[in-house]
Amino acid sequence: MAVKPQRRRKTATEYSGGGDAVRSLELLWGARKRPNRGPKPGLSVDQIVRAAIELADGEGLSALSMQRVAGKLGFTTMSLYRYVPSKAELLDLMLDTVAGELPLVDDVPGGWRAKLEAAALADWALYHRHPWFLHVTPVRPVMGPNGMAAYDAELRAVCGIGLSDREVIAAVHLVDGYVRGAARHSVDAAEAERETGITDEQWWSERAYFWDKLFDPERLPTMAKLMRSGAFDEHPFTEEVFLFGLQRVLEGIEALVRARSLDRDETCDETGTLARECDETPGGTPRREDRPTCAQCGGEIAQPATGRPRAYCSRACQQRAYRARNASPPAAR
Repeated sequence: MAVKPQRRRKTATEYSGGGDAVRSLELLWGARKRPNRGPKPGLSVDQIVRAAIELADGEGLSALSMQRVAGKLGFTTMSLYRYVPSKAELLDLMLDTVAGELPLVDDVPGGWRAKLEAAALADWALYHRHPWFLHVTPVRPVMGPNGMAAYDAELRAVCGIGLSDREVIAAVHLVDGYVRGAARHSVDAAEAERETGITDEQWWSERAYFWDKLFDPERLPTMAKLMRSGAFDEHPFTEEVFLFGLQRVLEGIEALVRARSLDRDETCDETGTLARECDETPGGTPRREDRPTCAQCGGEIAQPATGRPRAYCSRACQQRAYRARNASPPAAR
C-alpha cells in the first residue's frame, strides 16, 4: 500500500485583478515613487514579489500569505504593507513578473504560425516552471507591462494575415486557451502524484480489479480495440500529445486564413487589384452609411454577425461611458 506524505500541498484557485485597481496598476507600472525623505527602506517591491514567487513555486498557491512571505524575508508582516497593500495586489505583481519570462515573438523568424507556435511553447514551459500560475483564473487580466507586451506581440503576429480585427483576437485566445487547458492537465497529473505520494503506475495497478472483473469488451468495443493496439499505454498528458493538438489548432487557423485569401482573390477586378469595398475598413468589411454609431464617441460600430448588438465601438468607450454615469449626480442620470 502506498505511503502518503505527512504534509500534502493543497491547490487553490484565485482571481487576478482582485485588489485596488489604481494601487495595483501603480505598482505594476511603477507609477508611484517612494518619497526621498524618511528612513532608508529595508525592502523593495521586487524582493517581496520574488520571495512570494519562490514560496508559490515550492509550496503551491494555498501557501501564499503576507505572513509567510514576510517570514521568508525575515521581516514582520506589517512591514510588507508599506510596499504592497494586500495579497491581491501581490498576486497581480507575481503574475506580471512571471510573464516577464516570456520572450516577445517579434524576433521569432517566420510568419504568424511560427510566432504563435513559439508563444505556445513558451507558455507551456512557463506553466510547468510555475504550476501555481494555472490556479489563477485570468478572466480579469492583470494589465501589467510584461503581460501586455507579450499579448500585444502575439496580436501583432496575426494582424494583417487576412482576418478581421475580432478574429485576430479570437485566434490568439484560441491558442492560449488550448495551451492553458493542456498544461493544466499535465500539471495536475504531476501535482496529484506529488501530493498523494502515489504514482500513476501504482494508481492504475490498484484498479486492476476493474480490468480483470468488470471491463466488458462487448459493452465498450472501441476502448477494447484501442487497448489491444497499445494506444492507452502512453500517458495522455505528455508534451508529445500537447504538440499534436497544438499543430491541429494552428492548422485550423491556417485553413481560415487560406479561405479568406481565396475570397479576396475572387473579389479582385480584372486588373488584379482588390475591389474598393474590401479595404475601406479593417478586416475587409465594407463601410455602410446606415451602420450604428458608438453611444460615447459617435464612431462607427462593426456589429458582430450573431449575438447581442454592440452599443460602443470599443471597451475604452464603454468604460468612459460607465465612469461618466457614475460621476454624474443622481438627478442627471
